[in-house]
Amino acid sequence: MTVFRDFNFKLLVVEKLMYWDETLTPAFSLEEHLRTTKGFTGDLQLHAFDNGLAFTVFDEARDFFERLEIGDELLATVDTLTLDGGHQVYMECAPVWDGEDDLFDVRSLDDLDLLPNLRLIDGGATDMLDVPGKYEIAAARGITLT
Repeated sequence: MTVFRDFNFKLLVVEKLMYWDETLTPAFSLEEHLRTTKGFTGDLQLHAFDNGLAFTVFDEARDFFERLEIGDELLATVDTLTLDGGHQVYMECAPVWDGEDDLFDVRSLDDLDLLPNLRLIDGGATDMLDVPGKYEIAAARGITLT
């Protein structure tokens, strides 16, 4: 099983494969997951606010994405990652997250080894990629940060 060291880096890969390319299926829906596993029937955003979960990753989402296996063949299809606060995967993890904090910042590029064909990290020049020496690390692997 492929093991990611940085949960937020894995979420970028999931965004690309599950929500953009639709090759990692089925797409995860936190609301549907809570409905089927806990009988949840309310409003997910209100539930987040009412239970102190507004700006955190729901445990159920973290568990799902941490356990999610992504095969080498799918990982090899990733040539571009995009950092953007509006990703669907973030809304499935933290439904009321507003992008104004560092909840989903990538802190490590150790997982680059898992993506042999990655050539571009769009948005990599932003603070969401909070890795010292990120330009040098990327350049040494032939990856462009924009």
